[in-house]
Amino acid sequence: MSKIRVLVVGVGGMGLSHARAYAANPGFEIAGLCSRGIDGRADLQNEFSTVPKFSDYSAALAATKPDAVSINTWPDTHAQYARMALEANAHIFIEKPLAGTVAEAREIAALAKARKRKLVIGYILRVHPSWVKFVELGKTLGKPLVMRMNLNQQSSGPQWEVHKHLMDSISPIVDCGVHYVDVMCQVTEAKPVSVHAMGVRLTPEVGEQMYNYGQLQVKFDDGSIGWYEAGWGPMMSETAFFVKDMIGPKGSVSIAMDESKTGSSDVDAHTKTSALRLHHAALDSSGKFQKADDMISMAEEPGHQELCNREQALFLDAIVNDRNLDAHVEDAIRSLQIVLAADQSVRTGEVVKIN
Repeated sequence: MSKIRVLVVGVGGMGLSHARAYAANPGFEIAGLCSRGIDGRADLQNEFSTVPKFSDYSAALAATKPDAVSINTWPDTHAQYARMALEANAHIFIEKPLAGTVAEAREIAALAKARKRKLVIGYILRVHPSWVKFVELGKTLGKPLVMRMNLNQQSSGPQWEVHKHLMDSISPIVDCGVHYVDVMCQVTEAKPVSVHAMGVRLTPEVGEQMYNYGQLQVKFDDGSIGWYEAGWGPMMSETAFFVKDMIGPKGSVSIAMDESKTGSSDVDAHTKTSALRLHHAALDSSGKFQKADDMISMAEEPGHQELCNREQALFLDAIVNDRNLDAHVEDAIRSLQIVLAADQSVRTGEVVKIN
């Protein structure tokens, strides 16, 4: 069949990676690249010399009439850009979060369903074999589960500028938190019932109504509990910036990453596992562990670009083979609901119940 013509809007870090994924996939053709500052991007002129380029999204939609739109812009544009793409009858790949509110997210999901267009949200950990294995092992630990996760990023220079721009519309626990509470939801397969969170503004460079460090606690209806922490900025510690483990009655599974070989600002470090450590809790008659920990090597795991390639292969498959994405979309909305409840808790100081 003919190639899926995709308009890529937003060609920063993630957008550029997705553009490269479309270029490498024979099932796609890039119909255009769109970014407000695209005229000054010599890198795009060199790498995508024959691809039409636009600085205005509406004009790009009208000119290219794409089959699909890849939305990789600042979070506060996501809902509006998704509506515009759907009104242009295009399928959507959209970076998380899907929208700024749960109501907006459900509106977009309903519009995609009504238009019979595919909606794929960029949950990159779901196409990562090491994280798939992490979830699989977590399900063997029994219930209830304790899940501890964080992603703190020590940033400076251009990356700190990006973080500050992001915080014009979104907090760290919302932006990255959707990934990790989604993992918690996958492992427990339980309903979240309440969220409590705290946050603090550690620098005057962040707006008075925003915080650049936050932590949340979420409780599930099976008794499981999860903790997530995220902070951005030049003051963040490089010690224990990447904690990912799950503990149950039968033991624990942890991502064992050698932090001495990478840093919190390295995008590959955000998904890297290196190895999974599976601990067995069973004791023998003398009170000693029956079995030593298993170290499961993940040395050959894919890098960031390959993960983006896999996300776009999933998007293509959904379009070409008319895959039902109802569960995917509902899961994305559920994780968004948890982190937005956490953001509400930070601002009100109250525990937020989830219906």
